[in-house]
Amino acid sequence: MLNERIKELRTERNITQVTLAKELSVSKQSVSNWENDNIQPSIDMLIKIAEFFSVSTDYLLGLDNKKYIEITGLSEVKVAHIQQIIDDMRETV
Repeated sequence: MLNERIKELRTERNITQVTLAKELSVSKQSVSNWENDNIQPSIDMLIKIAEFFSVSTDYLLGLDNKKYIEITGLSEVKVAHIQQIIDDMRETV
């Protein structure tokens, strides 16, 4: 599950394994090995991956399916606008 989640998040954001590796200060081979389920990232790296993609470690591990949007630093008005957009999108599904 972890390997699938990492690859899914990376491809959803349209970034390469090389780019992700640079962002996390690891080799491209490490990212490839994670995605191919050859090795698992360390706990510290799991946290870095979660922070980079703005998801929980539980999400990465497949323990929950919730995704989050980082809104720290936004005004209450902007947060309300984002919430309204999300609500509108849910109604059209």
